[in-house]
Amino acid sequence: MSWYQYCLTAFLFIFISYSCSSFEIRNEPILPIPNAINLDSELVNIGNKLFHDKLLSKNGTVSCSTCHSLTTGGVDGLITSKGMDGQVGNINAPTVFNSSLNIKQFWDGRALDLNAQIDDPIVNKKEMGSSWNKVIGALKQDENYQTLFSQKFSDGITISNIKLAIVAFEESLLTPNSRFDQYLKGSDSAITSKELEGYNLFKQYGCISCHQGVSVGGNLFQKLGIMKDYFKDRGNITEVDLGRYNVTKKEYDRHVFKVPSLRNINLTSPYFHDGSVPTLFDAVEKMMIYQLDVDPSKDDILLIVEFLKTLTGEYQGKPL
Repeated sequence: MSWYQYCLTAFLFIFISYSCSSFEIRNEPILPIPNAINLDSELVNIGNKLFHDKLLSKNGTVSCSTCHSLTTGGVDGLITSKGMDGQVGNINAPTVFNSSLNIKQFWDGRALDLNAQIDDPIVNKKEMGSSWNKVIGALKQDENYQTLFSQKFSDGITISNIKLAIVAFEESLLTPNSRFDQYLKGSDSAITSKELEGYNLFKQYGCISCHQGVSVGGNLFQKLGIMKDYFKDRGNITEVDLGRYNVTKKEYDRHVFKVPSLRNINLTSPYFHDGSVPTLFDAVEKMMIYQLDVDPSKDDILLIVEFLKTLTGEYQGKPL
């Protein structure tokens, strides 16, 4: 799917969802996550099983959910994740919740979509350390998977069908109905006056220029350290710190990353691609310094944090 087709499809999906609703969305640069999504439930169920199954790893010790736990905000809470044989990864694991809304996948955007993203963790030696031949071989020895795939697909267990199932499951991982979404849909009582003040500060300072839309981010790339040199101050620059440069080899992409979604951000510490920031307060403060070149008061930061906490949504009708 081309980028134009992706944008058109996303726009039509959102437009239809909102047009069929009985409420009027507030005129804000942030949009609520749609409540309904039309997916094949059988395919989602297969994907759910695969997502949580350690059979996908070389030695049967790691699953997708190892690094992307649905009980902890879609992340593992580590600076960098642990994969095969306890090996430590090179970059902080982003949340899997709402990942289908991202412009591209991975911090550096090297995967066009969720389907393309699946290959990397399967074969990465620090993650699952396996191969598609081994994965298919393991699944074909499981009678349950044989039945599930034969009932759903005429060609049974294949790479393409495995991916289709996992993608369908990941597309189901939307977290609508946050308190801020309720506010956007017209409920004045959904957020407090302090949280609303924090949102207004979020806009006034300019955070909204990168964090907007349905995901409150995830829809563009930006340099980390626009106004001040984040990496010089942090030190110990590694290959992953080069960001999108590793993909394009264009100098203007050096230290450029996909802007992370702020949905459920209160649950997904530590922050940044390097996992170096432990608290939401610290993350907001650093963004102010390195991206906006401002020195906000502690009170302003605390108010913005209060707003960000309202972005925590629901999964399967239950608060995260």
